[in-house]
Amino acid sequence: MTIAAHPSRTLDTDVLRSFVAIAEAGSFTAAARQVHRTPSALSMQIKGLEQTLAQTLFVREARRVRVTEHGEMLLSYARRLLQLNAEAVSHFLAPAVEGQVSLGLPDDLGRRVLPRALGQLAREYPQVTVNVIAAGSADLSTRVASGDLDLALIAAGSDDTDAHPGDIVATERMVWAGLPDGRAAYRQPLPLALANHGCAWRASALAALDAADIDYRIAYSSESGAGQSAAALADLAVAALPAGLVDPPLVALRELPALAATHIALIQRPAAGEAADRLAGCLRAAFDLDQRS
Repeated sequence: MTIAAHPSRTLDTDVLRSFVAIAEAGSFTAAARQVHRTPSALSMQIKGLEQTLAQTLFVREARRVRVTEHGEMLLSYARRLLQLNAEAVSHFLAPAVEGQVSLGLPDDLGRRVLPRALGQLAREYPQVTVNVIAAGSADLSTRVASGDLDLALIAAGSDDTDAHPGDIVATERMVWAGLPDGRAAYRQPLPLALANHGCAWRASALAALDAADIDYRIAYSSESGAGQSAAALADLAVAALPAGLVDPPLVALRELPALAATHIALIQRPAAGEAADRLAGCLRAAFDLDQRS
């Protein structure tokens, strides 16, 4: 159905910014912290927006909200309008931040927050182009140090964070992942699905088993959590993973030794430039919001 344009119906960019924040965060509470308003204020904004457009934009569920079909359509328009608004303001009031930034990260690292960070960057600095490269943490650290990359998100262990000239932007709880009725956790020696050498996930697993004097064998190695999870899903091994990467039917196994937490570190090449600084700021903000939500 096509709705005729109504001259009195306009979209406030402040309301659209709140709408986008809620849609991306999946929560009024998390979005409220991001836009510096109260959840009740955001609720009133969305109610007014729904009345203006005569459509329901969100479905409220038990622990989160999700956009409706109309909300998904508005989300596309809202992002474009906010980007155009940022371009217009920047054109007149500030020199445009532009250029290319290279960002490296392991496949699984930061997948919860990268879309949010890139979305914010596109809205606020639309002339910045980001090239994303996937690789292991050890390789990424080397490539930042050599100048091949501007920024990288890497996994860092509790004992080696001082070795990285960067910021800890998140802490991840590590667990053993396996099937709830699986046999892998009871085999001797214990079969493991681990990250490759140099990854903090691997170091956390081996340190825990060595401290508990448990015999093990490394049955599978994979750069990605998906590869490690596949071995656990087949009940061929147990995998040491951040809790946030353990999806059903896999569960956290309690019968194995507790694992030390790992960290996500953001490292940046010296003098990487203003565009890299802006992306780094968006990444820090996205991780901060994720950790508090």
